Amino acid sequence: MGGSQYDDDWVLPSADITLVLVGKLGYGKSATGNSILGREAFVSDYSHARLFDMTISSDDAGKEIVKCMNMAKDGIHAVLMVFSATSRFSREDASTVETIKVFFGEKIVDHMILVFTYGDLVGESKLRNMLNNAPEYLQNIVELCQNRVVVFDNVTDDRMCQAQQLDKLLDVVDSVCANNGGKPFSDQMFTRIKEVHDREKEVHTMGYSGYSDEQISELKKEIHRTRDEQLAHITSMVEEKLNCTVQKLQEQLMEEQNARLQAEKVAYEARMKSEEEIKKLKEILKKAQMENEEFRRMAAERKCAIL
Repeated sequence: MGGSQYDDDWVLPSADITLVLVGKLGYGKSATGNSILGREAFVSDYSHARLFDMTISSDDAGKEIVKCMNMAKDGIHAVLMVFSATSRFSREDASTVETIKVFFGEKIVDHMILVFTYGDLVGESKLRNMLNNAPEYLQNIVELCQNRVVVFDNVTDDRMCQAQQLDKLLDVVDSVCANNGGKPFSDQMFTRIKEVHDREKEVHTMGYSGYSDEQISELKKEIHRTRDEQLAHITSMVEEKLNCTVQKLQEQLMEEQNARLQAEKVAYEARMKSEEEIKKLKEILKKAQMENEEFRRMAAERKCAIL
């Protein structure tokens, strides 16, 4: 989604496993998809449309999501969250994961795999070390995905390296499928889309015997019109849910920001109080030192007087 060119009417071939790749522009979604398939199926583009990009309209984002769901109507076995190993993992990246979790529900996390591209520049051992010393929000994401992390090198020409990294990814995908009982992720929206396709398929299966060419043409138009209307309704549902998701995340971010500001205020007040107490202690110490010096001076003068 985002950064790839494909026909709007393109339908995924029947497959045992359905994968969805999600990531920002330039993170290597298309290249990763090509590495998985072993052919140039996706063409990278400089489009600025991104799945769950808060800078694009809800209408555009909703259409992109429905387009993805329409191609994966039977459900999603694994969601590959694609990040660049050479880019700093930002809070925006973390919010992408959080947005998908809020939008689709908690169960989607059980299907998530973190894929870090540009493995040729970083390497697996270095990435693991980076993750161990990463900011807390990145470590939370890794923990959320139960340490399902894969490093991908999309530029290598080494066939053995290509095969090994693909095997590692598919092993993780198999693990995800096994942990979910072999069932893909699905929800009400996926179910609605599948019903649309099933009805259309049922009509086609019945055949058009006994109908004239003109009647067949009108029937097909009616089928497509009905499908488009139903998909438009589903798109509206997605857009509404996306707006609710964005609002919920904005409220959550506002709460977190307010909590952080409050914590900073408490810390500042504690620091000021501590500094004030230190200042008082210094003054008391200084006064004690002066009194001690005065006592010594008086003692010395008394000693001289006695002598």
